[in-house]
Amino acid sequence: MAYDTAILFRDDSYLKVIEGTVLAINERGGILTDQTVFYATSGGQPGDSGVFVRSDGSTIAIATTVTGESKEEIIHIPAPDQAVPLVEEKLWLRIDWERRYKLMRMHAACHLLSVVCPYPITGAAVGEDDSRVDFDLPDAGVTKEGVTAKMMELVNANHPIFTRWITDEELAANPGLIKSKNVRPPAGTGRIRLVCIGENASVDSQPCGGTHVATTGEVGAVHIGKIEKKGKENRRFRIRFGSLPEGE
Repeated sequence: MAYDTAILFRDDSYLKVIEGTVLAINERGGILTDQTVFYATSGGQPGDSGVFVRSDGSTIAIATTVTGESKEEIIHIPAPDQAVPLVEEKLWLRIDWERRYKLMRMHAACHLLSVVCPYPITGAAVGEDDSRVDFDLPDAGVTKEGVTAKMMELVNANHPIFTRWITDEELAANPGLIKSKNVRPPAGTGRIRLVCIGENASVDSQPCGGTHVATTGEVGAVHIGKIEKKGKENRRFRIRFGSLPEGE
């Protein structure tokens, strides 16, 4: 039986803790709740970790979060040797906010990189301190210094970052919104979530289910650590926090 979870981070990435009710414990010990602030692994962004707090103050450590039979079914995976909650038990769901906020900043930085490098995306992975975006780019013709400078222009402009929803039909009528070369947004639910940058999405707009900061300024200092050749027509750009070290 599949369960639908109210996914609150889709509309507010800054929620840190909410109350939830246990709907089920699956055969692998995963915990399903009626609503959640925990992001489930998807789109290159890792699942959230954190804790569930029980009424007696004891905690259940959550190691990661994944999706189940659908994108709407969110499964919280406890760390080893944790207590098992009861079905219908009420818990406080608290994410590891320090880790989540780093991932939000990094995911937003990946979007900025896709603006600076408007090429088909062949892969991506968001990390807490190091992320990568792969582009279908036969001849790089770009430098990490140049890309870093353009990304920091967008950061320093402090553009707003927000989400909006469109229909499957609207996405089909605007295929240019999709930047991934091989992966298409999940269709069939009737609506697609867009992450937009700039007033009236003047800087960027693309389908994405991830979590992001509210302004480009919150990304902070980032740089391209290296550009790697990963095949004849594939270049991997590595994003790291901090300013570009001198002499690299």
